[in-house]
Amino acid sequence: MSIFSFGEYIEGRPYKVLDERKMRASAGIMFLTGLIATINGFVLSRYAIIPWIMGGFVFSFLVGLLINPKFSPPVIIASLFVWKQSKLPIGAVQKKFAWSLGLILSSTILVLSIFLQKDPTYFEPTCMLCMICLLLLYLETAFGICVGCKLYQGAIAIKLLPKPKEKPNCMGDSCAVN
Repeated sequence: MSIFSFGEYIEGRPYKVLDERKMRASAGIMFLTGLIATINGFVLSRYAIIPWIMGGFVFSFLVGLLINPKFSPPVIIASLFVWKQSKLPIGAVQKKFAWSLGLILSSTILVLSIFLQKDPTYFEPTCMLCMICLLLLYLETAFGICVGCKLYQGAIAIKLLPKPKEKPNCMGDSCAVN
């Protein structure tokens, strides 16, 4: 087993997998912290918290993408909550794409929120992106719908991305690629 890997091979699966229970729980943790940042920033006008939390998101996604998702802080915390539950393996290839989109979104919010500290004209785009981020995290947490995974499937279907060597395997086989 490699430390630097997005997912791992398990017996009976010819492709790398992640534990869906940990992924959903980590999305829930990120949703909660993102909600705290959004309420503080856009309801209470305390913008200073947004760059800190978005910086944490960027760090988490970078650790997951460049090292291994199991070392990402929200996944470590999530592991504590779901440790007694049976593992639910899902394909890692589409989650890597989704995490890459999460990195782009959180990095953009981070940069905009830094500008927001000095210039209130950045309020609307920052708020809009925060709402999109919260919606995506909520869909993952509450319904097991990984929008990034769906975008990955769509990009393959219209041939924007090559068909993966590894089989995408989403919750309920919802992203099978023909």
